[in-house]
Amino acid sequence: MFGGGGGGLNPRKMKQMMEQMGIDLEDIDAEEVVIKTPDEELVFDDAEVQRMDAQGQQTYQIVGSPESRERGAGGDIEDATGTEDDADDGIPQEDVDIVVQRAGVDEQTAREALQEADGDLAAAIAALE
Repeated sequence: MFGGGGGGLNPRKMKQMMEQMGIDLEDIDAEEVVIKTPDEELVFDDAEVQRMDAQGQQTYQIVGSPESRERGAGGDIEDATGTEDDADDGIPQEDVDIVVQRAGVDEQTAREALQEADGDLAAAIAALE
C-alpha cells in the first residue's frame, strides 16, 4: 500500500510525509514511565517514548515491556519521594492549588482550610478571605 519491496516506507520518507501533513515527531529521553490504574501500576524502565504533535494535539507512544505492581506496594513513586498528589487527608492537590491561588495562602494553610470545610472549595476560600 505505502511502497514496494522491503515491507514499508523508509523512515526518512515517512518523516518527510509527516512533516508535509503538519505532524511533528520527537523522541523523548525517558528514564521511567509509570501508568497508574485503580488496581496496579505499569512501570516502564528504559522505554522508548515518542511525542507526536498533530493539529494541536499531543500523543505519546511508549514502546517497552512494563513491570506490573499492585497499587500501594512498597515501590509507589509518591511514597518514595514524599510528593504524593493527594495527602492522606483525601484532599486533592488540585483543590489545594486552587485555594492557594485564590486566597493567597501557603499550601499547609489551604489544606487545613479545606479539611475544616470538608473539602468545600468555596467555603475554604471564604474562610481565608
